Amino acid sequence: MSRLVVACVQMRSGRDPVANREAAIAGVVAAADAGAAYVQTPEMTGLLERDKAALFDKIRTQDEDETIAALRAVARARAVTVHIGSLAIRVGEKVANRAVLIGPDGEIVATYDKIHLFDVDLPNGETWRESATYVGGERAVLAHTPVGAIGLSVCYDIRFPYLYRAYAEAGAEILTAPAAFTRQTGEAHWHTLARARAIENGAFFVAAAQGGRHEDGRETFGHSIVVDPWGRVLAEGDTEPGLVLAEIDREAVTEARRRVPSLRHGRAAPLVETGGAPA
Repeated sequence: MSRLVVACVQMRSGRDPVANREAAIAGVVAAADAGAAYVQTPEMTGLLERDKAALFDKIRTQDEDETIAALRAVARARAVTVHIGSLAIRVGEKVANRAVLIGPDGEIVATYDKIHLFDVDLPNGETWRESATYVGGERAVLAHTPVGAIGLSVCYDIRFPYLYRAYAEAGAEILTAPAAFTRQTGEAHWHTLARARAIENGAFFVAAAQGGRHEDGRETFGHSIVVDPWGRVLAEGDTEPGLVLAEIDREAVTEARRRVPSLRHGRAAPLVETGGAPA
């Protein structure tokens, strides 16, 4: 299919996995009812929990995860491609921040573990150390689906453009970064980063987001977004849970790359020469 409707399910996940799962199911069903062929949920769809002990008590392995099982059933029943933005998945003594892409037959097409972990100290005093709990992924994943070739990433990955260039060079038409951006970093950078990843790669960019004040105290930026290959924002949310829908035409990828053929003009990074003395 060339033309299709894509949907972002914006959420405000809390500490109750059952409530979060029901919200995700309702969002995916509503998106399918609205005509979406591809539906994406945010990072940490199933649980937002800062307490490490509580997190480990509530999460499961991929084979045991009930949100994956439920959304596989929805994908099959509605014949839609469902992209679970990410879930906390138990991997031994650590946790993977894992995206799960489900085909319209309900089968898992691909999984992707967030590569770049959010270890930062922000000016407002917020401190995040994902690496204390999560194990980073080691592979980029391009998934071929009925709705197009999809490059998978999660949230903080958006700040590392080489990942998306690798996807584009491999044929990605839709780039993704489902997120739980902090309000502070979202206000400063979200729109610029989303549009840049689309423009520099001549691809659609789709990112479902968490938004608002969560039970564990964090505040996320929201603004789920769909950007076209020319950098135009086709649809955007605010901070409230809900649906963001846009019609896309995959032919726009070909056209954008024809207009500005930067993928053909790329070269290996040149050697950086140094001189002088540090100031």
